[in-house]
Amino acid sequence: MGVDEKKKIVALLEQSGVEFKVLEHEPVFTSQQAAQVRGVALKQGVKAMVLQGGSGTIFLFCISADKRIDLKKVAKLVDEKKMFLADPELVLKRTGCEIGSVSPFSGKLSGFPTFFDHDILLNEVVEFNIGLHTHSVRMNSEDLVKLIEPKVTIFVKGL
Repeated sequence: MGVDEKKKIVALLEQSGVEFKVLEHEPVFTSQQAAQVRGVALKQGVKAMVLQGGSGTIFLFCISADKRIDLKKVAKLVDEKKMFLADPELVLKRTGCEIGSVSPFSGKLSGFPTFFDHDILLNEVVEFNIGLHTHSVRMNSEDLVKLIEPKVTIFVKGL
């Protein structure tokens, strides 16, 4: 699980010519654990969450790891009456990744509409899992946005 996703992401990054570094570390299952293991501030992490609308449409929403997603803002943004976290089995089936190892590239690779919260760009360098709980990538946030081409907007709580 997730090995194919990792290979695809690394190949895409290598072909793009952007600077990046693959990090191998002990398994992490939360953003806090990931920040500690990587030795960076929590806000530098990017959380990638697979959400499903009431209509059944699947989306990928990415936020800074120190923020919380506002499901009401997200629902309004994508014209859905209701939004919820996708079932872990559905996430695994559609992305090949377990919850907590989904990458910001998972939407692009799986054909889901992808959205980034603007706060991701407040960090010059970001880090995120790449399909496995034991591997991450460190790269420039602007390069990440250029490669994924998400819709960048605001949908975290408190703003």
